[in-house]
Amino acid sequence: MHDPLVVRTHIANADIAHVFATYTTPADICRWNAASDDWHTPAAVLDLRPGGRLCYRMEARDGSMGFDFEGTVEAVTPPDHLAYRIGDGRSVDVTFTAVSGGVDVEVRFEAEQVHSRELQAQGWQAILDRFAAVAVAR
Repeated sequence: MHDPLVVRTHIANADIAHVFATYTTPADICRWNAASDDWHTPAAVLDLRPGGRLCYRMEARDGSMGFDFEGTVEAVTPPDHLAYRIGDGRSVDVTFTAVSGGVDVEVRFEAEQVHSRELQAQGWQAILDRFAAVAVAR
């Protein structure tokens, strides 16, 4: 992965298997996969095996726009690792590490060329923060 962007979170007092399941269960993905309150994910598919399909339908809550965030699972080692390739060819690598007091989650992803690296990092971090809140509450 060439010059990836990296976002991280820590989920306190959590079990790694629980955190991984929250990240990879379609019903949970629909609960956390949005960068802001005006967006949501009404449907998610994740075939959790190498070659499996990933598709998260992301839509503005007001119905003005939407898109499918699609990709293919490249590697999965529950509860530690998930790697996938987005439809445009960029790689995403997610690691889950059990640490004293919880689980650290790190997402490394290749930047796209339309938006600034800073804006992309902010968006992915916002999604990861929402994930952490759902993983704690689940």
